[in-house]
Amino acid sequence: MGFEPPERLVRALGETYGEAAGGWLGRLPALADEALSVPGHEVLPERVVAPGGRSSLVLLVHRPDGTPAALKIAPPAAGPALERAALAHWNGWGAVELLLPGDRAALPGDALLLERLGHEVSLRSLPEAKALLEAAGTVRRLWVGPPPGHPFETVVERTGRQAEPMRAAAARDEALAPLVTAALAAREELVARETESFLLHGNFRQSKVLSGGRAPWLAVGPEPLTGERAYDLARLVRDRVEDLIASPGGAVTARRRIRKLADSLEVDQARLHGWTLFRAVESGTRALTAGRRREGELTLEFAGWL
Repeated sequence: MGFEPPERLVRALGETYGEAAGGWLGRLPALADEALSVPGHEVLPERVVAPGGRSSLVLLVHRPDGTPAALKIAPPAAGPALERAALAHWNGWGAVELLLPGDRAALPGDALLLERLGHEVSLRSLPEAKALLEAAGTVRRLWVGPPPGHPFETVVERTGRQAEPMRAAAARDEALAPLVTAALAAREELVARETESFLLHGNFRQSKVLSGGRAPWLAVGPEPLTGERAYDLARLVRDRVEDLIASPGGAVTARRRIRKLADSLEVDQARLHGWTLFRAVESGTRALTAGRRREGELTLEFAGWL
C-alpha cells in the first residue's frame, strides 16, 4: 500500500525518538502491507487517518465480510504490546474492542486490529460540562483490577523514570526550579502513601474518548499502568488548557474541576491535586525539551495555579 505518513506523526516521532524514528518510518509502508495481508486475517485498506495521532499510524480498513475496522501500527517503543494486553483485559468494557484478541501471533507485534469508532468525534466536540461528565463515566469503567502476571509498570515506576528529565530541565532553566521542586515533592508524598492498584488508562483525556456504535463513548490509545485512580484523572483536569489560560477565571475553574472530579468519582481531592501538579509539570518540561515551547509554557502556567 503506497502512502505518506501524516506529517503530524513524522514530526512527533522525530521529537520523541530522534534519528531512530526515521528508520521505523522508512519501514512503515512494508509493516502496513504485512499487517494488511496476514493469511487468514487479510483486511482491505480504505485510507489513512489524517492528521491522526502523535504516536501511531491508523488505517481505516474493512474485513473480508465487509465489517469496518481500524488497523493501528505503532513503533515498539510506544508499547503496542502493552496496549494490546490492556484492551484484551478490558474486552470492550469502556474501551475500543480489540479484534483477534486471543491470537497474539496473527498480526505483527506492533499492529492492532480494532473496532471502527467515530475517529472524527471525540468528547472535545461536546460542551465542557457535558464532556467532563461523559469522561468521568467512561474512565470509571476502565478501573478494574489488573490481570494476574500482568506486564504493566506501576505509577511509582513511571513517575520515577520521569523525575530525572524534570530535574535536568530545571538545571537548564533556573526559572523552572520552583515548579519542578514542588512537583517532585508532591510525588514523594503521594507514592509514600499509595494504597490502591487498578489498571489505569495512563493518558486519559477528552480526545482519547471517541464516539462508538455499541456504546456512545469508548476510550482509545491507552498507555496502561497500574496504581491509584487519582493519577489517571490528573491529565483530564487540564483538558482544554488553552481555553483555561485565556479565561480570566481559569485558575478558579481548574480548582473547581479537581473538586468536582474527586467528588463524582470518590477520589481523594488532595491526591488528585498533587498528581495534577506533577503531571502538568512533567508534561510542560517535556514539551519545552522537545521544542514545543507554546505547549510547554501553557502547561506550566496551568501548573503554577496549583
